[in-house]
Amino acid sequence: MTDWLAVLGPPELAALVLVLGMNVYVLTGGADFGGGVWDLFASGPRRDAQRALIAHSIGPIWEANHVWLILVIVVLFTAFPPAFATLGTILHIPLTLMLLGIVLRGSSFAFRSYGAHDRASQERWGRIFASASIVTPLLLGAIVGAIASGAVGEAASALSALQTEDGASPRSMFQTIFLAPWLAPFPLAIGALALAMFAFLAAVYLALAARDEALRGDFRRRGLGAAVAMIAAGVAGLALAPRSDAGFAGPALVFELLAGVAGIAAIRALWTRRWSLARLAAGAQVSLVLWGWVLAQYPFVIPPAQTLRAVAAPRVTLVFLLCGLLGGAFILIPSLAYLYRTFASDQRR
Repeated sequence: MTDWLAVLGPPELAALVLVLGMNVYVLTGGADFGGGVWDLFASGPRRDAQRALIAHSIGPIWEANHVWLILVIVVLFTAFPPAFATLGTILHIPLTLMLLGIVLRGSSFAFRSYGAHDRASQERWGRIFASASIVTPLLLGAIVGAIASGAVGEAASALSALQTEDGASPRSMFQTIFLAPWLAPFPLAIGALALAMFAFLAAVYLALAARDEALRGDFRRRGLGAAVAMIAAGVAGLALAPRSDAGFAGPALVFELLAGVAGIAAIRALWTRRWSLARLAAGAQVSLVLWGWVLAQYPFVIPPAQTLRAVAAPRVTLVFLLCGLLGGAFILIPSLAYLYRTFASDQRR
């Protein structure tokens, strides 16, 4: 406990901002991705109403939610440049595909909303929107799983060793360094978990946002189905997790146990139609899972070698970064709060 609660220097404060940005992004952008999942699976007599609610909930603020992902990227390459370089090199394939997914998802959503309204065009853009909404969370989870398993750090070490040797097979090098770290059972299980969590989060949000009881019932059933998928993916992730003496212990274990309690509370609240409590518990569960992973990995940014302080930028850079973030927060946070409040009140009318 005292190890991770030791003196908070500029590297730790920068990392704290990075994780907070990730947390807000999964609660906002993650729910948007989940909305795309339910857009694909819209069915029954209220199919059009389901898609209309999803579009109405996502439409006003989906672009603004990506500001948190941009914040995470900026803090990572400014505060921890060696870690950024490692991730950008070893995971350049899933990161590029994830970026393409974000772009395709956003553009297809805009084209479907404001382009031609004939059925063929709507269905074409809808399929692209939904497909990108599924693939992107899978890739995001796989990236997290690859980092957490230590495969990214091992691949980076292997790449450094190969660069000093002759005769390495380009094909085997490519597969070992750039594919194996994230195309492995554990990262893919974490990808499935991320997708299920985002779908669950979206279903809970949409059930609360709906004003029609029948429509609420549709998303309630989808949320309970996503909860089953989330539990299955979580069990698979635990079964496939690499064995380590560090593992989940101390504060990390507490956070993961609390995440389980919050997940049970969210499912129970959804089952009993307590919509506001379900949203609160679902958000808490996703947040606690994220923080549990961060604490389990601390003090490593990329295990098993790149620690937080070892890859941190010079102190003067970190101080300037933190001052800039503090100043920017006085502009960004009130602006986003006003944006969310404005469109939330519009949706209630």
